[in-house]
Amino acid sequence: MPNSSSINQFLLLPFADTRELQLLHFCLFLGIYLAALLGNGLIITTIACDQHLHTPMYFFLLNLSVLDLGFISTTVPKSMANSLCDIRVISYTACASQLFFFYFLISAEFSLLTVMAYDRYIAICHPLHYGTLLGSRACVHMAAAAWASGFLHAVLHTANTFSLPLCHGNAVDQFFCEIPQILKLSCSHSYLREFGIIGIGFTLALGCFVFIVVSYVQIFRAVLRIPSQQGQHKAFSTCVPHLSVVSLVLSTSIIAYFKPPSISSPSLDLVVAVFYAVVPPAVNPLIYSMRNQELRKALREGVHWVFLSCFKGPMSLQK
Repeated sequence: MPNSSSINQFLLLPFADTRELQLLHFCLFLGIYLAALLGNGLIITTIACDQHLHTPMYFFLLNLSVLDLGFISTTVPKSMANSLCDIRVISYTACASQLFFFYFLISAEFSLLTVMAYDRYIAICHPLHYGTLLGSRACVHMAAAAWASGFLHAVLHTANTFSLPLCHGNAVDQFFCEIPQILKLSCSHSYLREFGIIGIGFTLALGCFVFIVVSYVQIFRAVLRIPSQQGQHKAFSTCVPHLSVVSLVLSTSIIAYFKPPSISSPSLDLVVAVFYAVVPPAVNPLIYSMRNQELRKALREGVHWVFLSCFKGPMSLQK
């Protein structure tokens, strides 16, 4: 049996066996990836260039879009390349790097979503203290803490997972490298240590989730006390996108990692993985732009300015 010292590559799970379906998978993932790049790129550019959006809420949203770009770029390009070239191979180093960045970015994103819940709580429940509690320095510190927590979480998991001896082959039952599938290849009882680390991570994630829920209970209570319907609508419009993103990330992750083993299968795991690793980064920009009027207006103005610049340039050259 091979061990971890003799394994220099892994075999990822393909989406299809026939060439036609492989090309269909490539085209589908290409469309999703381009949509994610365009949507998150527009949000990053708009927030960075529009002075009116230089507020804590949009600063955190910019960080979320950067995380989403990195998150979807960690898994999708490699999967597309494998389908296009009809291969399954990923090197040992690339697998470890993919696992590290995957857990780094998803952990940082969940931490950032918790910070964004705190931002909405202060903005709606304690608006008079908003400028004091969420000044520019405080925002930078909170965003940095979210990124740092994701980095530490990923280092811990990656180092522990790839320190285990592997003797059950090198076939990973997923289209990217993730901890549960690597642990299935382990031949040591040391994998229980990794489950302990996962348990600690789950406890911290549960704490973040409880904080988000309590924050939104307080937010909804405060919003319902606003006398005007216009004020209620404005408050809800800034909260609903964030709550939708939190629900999407949490629900898909819970289904992926806590579904009963009796219903688990490679095909089901593959589909569920797409919903928590590929779909959220692509739909998050849509969720925010649809529900947030201020961001939608800034996006329209930005796109309008780009079109005017493109058409104005050739016309000035003709003159």
